[in-house]
Amino acid sequence: MAAGTTVDHLTETYRAHYRSLLGLAALLLDDTASCEDVVQEAFIRVHSARGRVRDPEKTLAYLRQTVVNLSRSALRRRILGLKLLSKPMPDMASAEEGAYDLLERDQLIKAMRGLQRRQREVLVLRYFADMTEAQVAETLGISLGSVKAYGSRGIAALRVAMEAPA
Repeated sequence: MAAGTTVDHLTETYRAHYRSLLGLAALLLDDTASCEDVVQEAFIRVHSARGRVRDPEKTLAYLRQTVVNLSRSALRRRILGLKLLSKPMPDMASAEEGAYDLLERDQLIKAMRGLQRRQREVLVLRYFADMTEAQVAETLGISLGSVKAYGSRGIAALRVAMEAPA
């Protein structure tokens, strides 16, 4: 009998963590439609590969890592699209726009976007996804020392950005 994450476990994970994964994507991306797409795609991919997730306790970790990776890909595609288009397409509002009201702390979001990509990823995973430094290192595939360095530099840059007049 093959071990793996069951459909029922993935459904429960969806119910329990969908909003937190949307929050994670919202801090890495800049529009709600992309966040929703990324999180839905993450669940689809983990569902398709659920037989490879041998330990059901790691399902959420796989989902978080998939959200981070898909967010990176979305940003890369967007940058390429902006190079090809003369004008970027406007963001479309989604039905769940109200779910992001709590996350839209404009000054913090703006300051987070000004960080280097790795600094932003480390801070989002560490403080918004409530992961330990070791979990962040594993998720991003970097050393524990790198997590600490990116985190320290990111916090220092946030302090400067948050103290600057808007």
